[in-house]
Amino acid sequence: MIANQLEKLGVDVIEAGFPIASKGERQAVKKIANAGLNSKICGLARVVKEDIDACIDAEVDMVHVFVSTSDIQREHTIKKSREEVVEIAVDAVEYVKEHGVECMFSAMDATRTDIDYLIHVYKSVESAGADIINVPDTVGVMVPSRMYKLIQEIVKNVDIPVDVHCHNDFGLAVANTLAAFEAGASEVQVTINGLGERGGNADLSETVMSLHCLYGARTNINTRLIVESAKLVSRLTGIPIIPTKPVVGENAFAHESGIHTQGVLIRSDTFEPGVMTPEIVGHKRRIVIGKHAGRYAVREALKKAGYYPDDEQLTAIMERIKELGDKGKRVTDTDLFAIAEDVLGRGKEKEHPIELDEVTVITGNKITPTAVVKANIRGKKKTRAETGVGPVDAAVNAVKELIGDEYRIELHDFRIEAITGGSDALADVVIGVEDEKGRIVSARAAKEDIVMASVEALINALNRLMK
Repeated sequence: MIANQLEKLGVDVIEAGFPIASKGERQAVKKIANAGLNSKICGLARVVKEDIDACIDAEVDMVHVFVSTSDIQREHTIKKSREEVVEIAVDAVEYVKEHGVECMFSAMDATRTDIDYLIHVYKSVESAGADIINVPDTVGVMVPSRMYKLIQEIVKNVDIPVDVHCHNDFGLAVANTLAAFEAGASEVQVTINGLGERGGNADLSETVMSLHCLYGARTNINTRLIVESAKLVSRLTGIPIIPTKPVVGENAFAHESGIHTQGVLIRSDTFEPGVMTPEIVGHKRRIVIGKHAGRYAVREALKKAGYYPDDEQLTAIMERIKELGDKGKRVTDTDLFAIAEDVLGRGKEKEHPIELDEVTVITGNKITPTAVVKANIRGKKKTRAETGVGPVDAAVNAVKELIGDEYRIELHDFRIEAITGGSDALADVVIGVEDEKGRIVSARAAKEDIVMASVEALINALNRLMK
């Protein structure tokens, strides 16, 4: 699934795995290599024939061979002399090329390797037939100015494309990658959501959007699929995207401050980069209502929902919003509308489209989590049973199926905002729901039972969308 998504995204080369690592890894790489993708498929290998054979057996288009070149790694891990490293590197490259596939060569820990020796290694593998050389900042110790000088020197001395692989130990992976591009690197290695060893690697979304929007460079990436790709990888790996992550995070195009929201609502590039809009990356702009929100943003949010408070009523609504914010609460859409209805005297005048009757959950050590939800949907009694990866997922799936004939929705956000102490802890669940028209509504519910809190929050959001 990820390989197919990467091809849709426009990735040029997919490093699918390390085939020698395990039988399963080898099978996975071979399956991707045989999937008929347009992207080149690359396999990773040490400068060892068995590793290279595993890549060849997996039928990859490119073999990426690597060996340690820094003194600290060379002496303490592979225990080889400088001359021996050059010899085995050349042998490995020649062996790959004998099999008729492309070869990328990496001098592992290049950024801690003596520059003269590093260039000697690279020139040697170039002569042996390497198609691309890669410069890895293996332990993430470079700063952009040093990275620029290093890549500039390497580019002067070799005639094949130079690639970089930056780690994020000091949060500089993207900055170092961009510095390498400035210095002449023509390829960069990135990962979705910056995933990788230790602090991760250079993030695809940040690198690509910087290249496109700040440098005017072009890649083959279809930027409108960036957020979609990030969410897919997050879901499949189970590693969440932090809200403040640039480009793809939930807050990347969210505005709460009164000054910011008023400016953005009038003209988006007042408080956004301008060259990068949410639509370009497949994101959406969001105005957050909280204690820093200004009157303009609150009035606009209410107007879209059909509420038209006068100045005095708006002041009362603002006070209530700030009270919630001061308590550390996130103000959801349903909170805002409930406050508005109360202030405007319009509360509880309509029946809800969905009235929850009963929720039953079965789960256990050897039982697939299953939920049965009974509800009254616009006057009709309905019951649905669904499974999930856990009781909450099963219950949410059951609710989605209950309304499936009439309404299609996707969860946009799910979080437990606060939990009190003790075994009877109170869970405060916030859920964001998006319908087929792209409308997003968030709602909350607090219960001792996390399953019930989740179901009630979801139904609160649905009731707002379905009115």
